[in-house]
Order: sequence, then C-alpha cells, then structure tokens
Amino acid sequence: MEGAGSWDALEWTNIEPLSRSSSSSLGMSEFLLEAEEVIVQGHGVVLVNTDEAGTLSVTNFRLLFVSEASRDIINLGTIPLTTIEKFSKQVSKTSAPRQSDKMSSQRLLQVIGKDMRIIVFGFRPRTKQRRAIIDALWRYSRPAQLWDLYAFTCGPSKFSNANPKLRLLNEYFRLLGKDSVLASGSMIGDRSLNISNEWWRVTAVNNSYTLCTTYPSSLILPKSISDEEVLQASTFRGRSRVPVISWCNPGTGAVLARSSQPLVGLMMNVRSNADEKLVAALCTQTAGEKGRRKLYIADARPKKNALANGAMGGGSESSSNYFHSEVVFFGIDNIHFMRESLARVRDYLDTHGTTSSDGMSSFLRNGERTWSGGHLSSMSASVSSLGESGWLIHVQNVLAGSAWIAARVALESASVLVHCSDGWDRTTQLVSLAGLLLDPYYRTFKGFQALVEKDWLAFGHPFSDRMGIPTTSGNNNTPLELPRQSSVGNISTPPMRTSSLGPQSSANSSLHSQTSNNCSPIFLQWIDCVAQLLRVYPCAFEFSSVFLVDFLDCVLSCRFGNFFCNSEKERQQSGIFDACGCIWMYLASIREAGGSSHVHRNPFYNQATHDCPLLPPAAALAPTLWPQFHLRWACPSEAGVGEIECQYRIILEKYTEAHKEKEMAETKARNLKINMECLVAELQKEKHTSKSAIATTRRTYRESLAIRRAIQSLGCKVHFSSNENNLMDTGSGSPDIKGGLSYSLRRDSDAEGLHDDKNDFSVSISAVEDSMVSDNWSSRMCETLCPFGTREGCKWPDGGCAQLGSQFVGLKANFDAFDRLSIVEGYFGSE
Repeated sequence: MEGAGSWDALEWTNIEPLSRSSSSSLGMSEFLLEAEEVIVQGHGVVLVNTDEAGTLSVTNFRLLFVSEASRDIINLGTIPLTTIEKFSKQVSKTSAPRQSDKMSSQRLLQVIGKDMRIIVFGFRPRTKQRRAIIDALWRYSRPAQLWDLYAFTCGPSKFSNANPKLRLLNEYFRLLGKDSVLASGSMIGDRSLNISNEWWRVTAVNNSYTLCTTYPSSLILPKSISDEEVLQASTFRGRSRVPVISWCNPGTGAVLARSSQPLVGLMMNVRSNADEKLVAALCTQTAGEKGRRKLYIADARPKKNALANGAMGGGSESSSNYFHSEVVFFGIDNIHFMRESLARVRDYLDTHGTTSSDGMSSFLRNGERTWSGGHLSSMSASVSSLGESGWLIHVQNVLAGSAWIAARVALESASVLVHCSDGWDRTTQLVSLAGLLLDPYYRTFKGFQALVEKDWLAFGHPFSDRMGIPTTSGNNNTPLELPRQSSVGNISTPPMRTSSLGPQSSANSSLHSQTSNNCSPIFLQWIDCVAQLLRVYPCAFEFSSVFLVDFLDCVLSCRFGNFFCNSEKERQQSGIFDACGCIWMYLASIREAGGSSHVHRNPFYNQATHDCPLLPPAAALAPTLWPQFHLRWACPSEAGVGEIECQYRIILEKYTEAHKEKEMAETKARNLKINMECLVAELQKEKHTSKSAIATTRRTYRESLAIRRAIQSLGCKVHFSSNENNLMDTGSGSPDIKGGLSYSLRRDSDAEGLHDDKNDFSVSISAVEDSMVSDNWSSRMCETLCPFGTREGCKWPDGGCAQLGSQFVGLKANFDAFDRLSIVEGYFGSE
C-alpha cells in the first residue's frame, strides 16, 4: 500500500518524541470512550499489515491506532487489551525490494488476538517507543486484580444491570409452564420457595452455595426428590455438581439434565443409591403410558479419556446401575486441543489471507497472475493445512452431539443426562446448543440472553480462567510474551515469513509446555456452532451473524462485567452487577437506535414457520469457516454479510421508507377528507341560512306591499328606497307634489342602534293632489263625506279638517304610533 501514510513515505526525522501520560488524552479525546485514558503514546508507528503510518496509543482499555493520513481509527490495529492473547518483540533483518536500506533494522511488535488477528507494528530504532508500549502492555493487558479492569473504571453508566438471579428464576418459571408467576427479590434465597408443576420443582437448596460453589443458588429438581437426598447425591459427583435439570418440556415431561462425572473409582465399581435415585427420577412416567421413559447418559468425552479419569477417582456410569438407561460417548476433545486448534486456524488465515502480519504477500498476493508453476498445488496445500488444524472437526462434533441429544428429546420424549469431567465446558456446549435446537424461544434476542445466563453464567463456566483475566482471588499466571511458534504446532512457517520476522527464540520446546494454562476458546467455539446453525436455518433466528460477532467481541473485550469471574457466587461476592455495565443493555440500546432494520436483526426471520424444534440431519452439519468472524481481518472483502442479505436489507429499507410515505399520504388523505366534510357541513349550513334569508325577504316584501296598500288607502303615495339614495330626491320623483307632508320609516333595528348603513331602507309617504287620486276610492269617499269640502276641492292640509287634530269622519290618524309601528312576520299573517 503506497500513500502518504505508508512506511516508505514516512519522514523519520519528523517523528515526535515519546509521549507519556496517566490522565490526559494526548489529542485523542475524539476517539476515546467514557473514562478511557491514554497511558502512553507513540508517533510515526507503522501498521505492517497495511503499511500505514499512524499514532499508536495504549489506553486503560485498548491498543488504539489512528492513521496519520486519514485521522481515523484503523480497526485492524485497534484491539482491547483483554482480547490480546500474547505479544512479543520481533526484529526484521531483511530488506525487501520496496524497502530502503534505512529500514533494514526495523523494530517490530507482534500482537496476537483471541479474535483471530495477528498484527505487527513497526518502530524506528532508538526512539524507545517500542519499549514504552511493551511496558504499558505488560502492566495493563493483564492486571493483577479484577478491579483494575476498565469495566470497573467506567462503571455501570447508562447500561446498569438488573439482578440476574431474578431473570434466572423467571426462566425457571417459564420452563415449568408458570409464565404468570414473576420472580421477586423476596424469592431469592428463600428456602421455602414452592414453585412446581406435575414433575419438577424449583428449590433454593443451594442458596448459600453449600451444596455446590459453582452452581446457581436456585435449581430445578425432580419433585419426588427431597433436598436432603440431593445433598447426599452431591458427594458422588465431581466438584459436587449433582444432576440437575437444565431444560424441560412441560408437555411431555422430557428433560435435559447436566452434571459432572461420577466418582466411580479406578475399578468403576463405586455406587451411590442417592445418585441412582436422583437420576432415575429424571425418567418420569411417559404421558398416557404406564412405563417410564428412556434415559440417555451422554458423556461428551472420548471413551478412553473417561476410563483414564478413573485413576483420579472419576469415570463414567454403567448402564446396568441406572434404570432403563444407555450410555453414549461423543468423543469431544478437551480445552487444550481447542486452544491449539484455533491457534492453527489463526496462523493459517494470517498466512493465506489478503493481509499478512509480516507485510509480505501469500502466493495469491505475490504479483503472480497464472495458476501454473505449482500454484494450484499450493492452494490445495493451504486448504489441507486448514483441515489439519482440526477446528472444523471439533465444531462438527459439538454440532452432531447437540443434534443427537435434541433428536432423542424431541422424537422419543426421552430424557438425557449430559456430563464431561467437570461439567462446565463440553457439557455446557452440548446442553445449551441442544436447548437452542429444541426451544424456539432461545432463538430470539430475549431467549438467547436467558439461555446464556442460565447454562453458561449461572452453571459456572469458568470465564475468568478461559479468557485469562483475574479472578476475585487475583491469581493470574497466564504467560503473555511467548514466541509466535508456540501456537503454531506442527504447521511449518513458510521460508519467506521466517526470514521476514527473523529467527525465533530458542523456545522451540513442546507446545504443551509453553501453553500449560486454562485459557481456551470454549465459548467462542459455541458461538461458532450457533453461527453454523444460523447458516443452515437462516429464517429460524431473530438475530443475525453480525449480532453474534459483536456479542463475542464485547465478551472478549471485558468492557462489561457480565462474564467476569468463574461462578455466580464469585460475581455476587465481588459486586459485579452493581459495579459494572451490562452487555445486554448495551446491545439492546444499539438495536433500538437502529430500528427494525438494524444489522443485529435477521431480516429473514420467520417465527411462524420455525416455531418448533430444529433437527438437522447429519449431512447438514458439515461446518465451514465463519466468514463474518474468521475472515474479517485476514480477508475483509469476503467477510461481510452475504450479497443476498445485503440486497434484502436494501430492499427492506426501501420498503420501510415507502411504507412510511404511504402512511403519511394516507394520513394526509384522511385529514383532507375530514376538512372536506367540514366544508360540506359549513356549505349546508350556509345554504340553510340562505334559504332562511330568502324566506325572510319574501315575508318582508309581502309586508311592504301590505303597508303600501294600507298607506295608499289613506291617499298617500309610498316609495321604498335604500339609504344610498336621497330620501327627498326619491319623494320628489312624484309629479306636482303639493303640501308639506313627507314621512320616512325605518326598520325596528334603527331604534335599537343596530342598523347597517348599507342595508337599512326608507319609506317616503307624500300627499298628492286630488286629481292624482281621484280614481282612488278613498279619495272619492273623502270628497263626498268631508264637511269642509269646497268647490275648489280639498284644502288639506290647510283645510279645516287638518285643524281638527287629524279627525276625519270619525277617523283619527296617530302618526307617532305609525312611526313606532314594528313590521314583524306575524303582523299581517302568513302567506
């Protein structure tokens, strides 16, 4: 890789001096987590795998590498301290053609991780940066005390942990078919706890951990067995890990039980009546039948190993001593084989991947473009070396054993008792994987958490010993700086790689002598098995392979306290639950932030079609490398999520967006419909108002005509006009008006001060000449009967009749009352 950040382009004369700090961030604050601090820092360090220069910092949590060119974290060069399996100094004495003479004495630091990566950092000579980095790694990668881990420094923060004992009790209640019962704090340690079904009961016989220090405080036992009998049976099992129920079918009564090996002695003739009675109680009467169900005793070890344990008092059961039973051996190797096997896989990937810790290319990355000249045989040899690692065979053995157990329980309604030597490694793998196959609940996020907390944490898998972190006692004898070939075994290193990294130390002794510790990737192997099942049944799991990778990374990093210590008792004594954050809360929070399309969620999950046990045939259990985990560092381009899943997620996101837009459009349409209905209602109201106004106008018109006729009957001319026209002008429109009578009327509203200047109207009443009303019958009547009549005609209003107070032929006109006349609908009657 060439560029501004490459090894060759680096100006060594401009390298900043070594920085040390115990509190400041040294310019890394934008990259640090909560409570994370930089301890020591080196500048101008080169990540040999990618030939990129940057700043290497040792913090109280991880080894942090930031590129100088892009100013971003380089994930390959950034690894949590507890994920480092070992590290060592290397010296390169080879000048590759692309390297200048000044690079002939590179100072290298090789870091080997538990997460399948091998990374190498290059330091310039005489800068003392490598020594400072190594000293910090010695001090912080394996602290002497448990409380020195970053999880205690960070604290619970926003990922606080609830009491896992309550969650365990709730899971027990679910298994017994008592989902309606919820665990409470008063139930913890209550020896009188009385929750049971037809066959099984929950007991607090181990509430003080006096029965077994590595078992949980509450257990599920056969209802017919008393606590006293359980105490007697515990003396016959290794480490007092008595047979107890891990999973049960409330419908059929079949169970998965677990224990440690029986102490039958060298001659395999030691027996225990209490143990035999307890085991026999696992075989309850089958539903609808009078006989008892069959019991399978599954010994996870090779048979020869079980017999060899007899020399130390252990061994295996005899089917003749246990009623209606059959003993089966699975032949799964111990923790040391698993550790060596994974180390071989890691070296294989580092050698034949697209990136390499020595900065050199494998035969596929060496510039050759043909398959001739032995290249094809070289590829065949590389595949063969992967097979020689034995990792896939071990994974297949665990898968096959778990599938066999699940089939016996599901198809025969038989009970199965599983154990190995101590009952906390291979036993846990088999029991938890069989439970995953049998119970669809365990294939959900919530169920997966319950499964891990029950079978791995509560039942005492020694996580501290297997991951090489301190226990509550502070004992930690794990060697850190070991030669690289200690993990390689019989796989020879290619000459090119040997010359690049220089001669190894003289520590070429046996692999076992250099790695005689209890570290082993047992839990990693189990997660690998779950990923294999996810590959075979892509629609049966709510979670994705990406979730499994992130979950495993969180476990290895020790960022959270859930997987500290070796047992529930140790975690309780050290106050882990209150002092550290919770991994489950953290994973749930990032899922919620990502919504339904988050990468942790399996887009193909179909609960309806997989709500039943999974019983894979043998042909489906041929495992492959888990690309998302094994290939992510060595072959990044091939390690991503499958193309089909990527396309599905893209389509799903588009569908989700379209669905949201559809909902928004439907909401707008509903709002528009509501608005239209309101407008229609208002229109109907206006229409009704308009009809009322028209009816009122018609009534008013009729009243006006009636008034006009009445006034005209008095010999007056009536003219109606709006206030926009001058009243006098309107009155003057009558020809030859004589006399001084002009009278106007307004609506009643005028008297109330409510009239509108634009809407009120006036009534003009004028007296006219006799000749103009001669045809009117009232005029003729007036002339005939008037006592003041003259030859010249009517002299009104100058006549005598006007002088008599408007008295005429017995009729008195009250004009004041006429002015106050109110024209209403009922005055003249209806139409």
